[in-house]
Amino acid sequence: QVQLVESGGGSAQSGGSLSLSCTVSGGTYSSYTFAWFRQSSGKEREVVATIDNDDWTDYAESVKGRFSITQDSAKNTLFLEMNSLKSEDTATYFCAAASGRLTAIQSLNLGMPVFEVWGQGTQVTVSS
Repeated sequence: QVQLVESGGGSAQSGGSLSLSCTVSGGTYSSYTFAWFRQSSGKEREVVATIDNDDWTDYAESVKGRFSITQDSAKNTLFLEMNSLKSEDTATYFCAAASGRLTAIQSLNLGMPVFEVWGQGTQVTVSS
């Protein structure tokens, strides 16, 4: 089973940008579909973006056109580029891995239940 460690995040002004990284270790990167989730205070964890082995991606409606998920499989690293940030993007962001070679669309629709490996999370704070 892989282990996931997020980095990046921090604080930004509304309209600004931030980048997150997730280093994947201890397993076979290509065996997993990856995602970024977020959880803000008092709310349930929600999927933000997913990416599969063929580099197909899918996004939550709330971030489409603003966020971009990519991966460097040679370096076992997942990325999330966040642009045009809004105060409502403030949350703890988690990377997650799902086995079973799900597509990006499948994993976005199925959400949390299919993701069995999680990072520890990294805080993103957007001020207006």
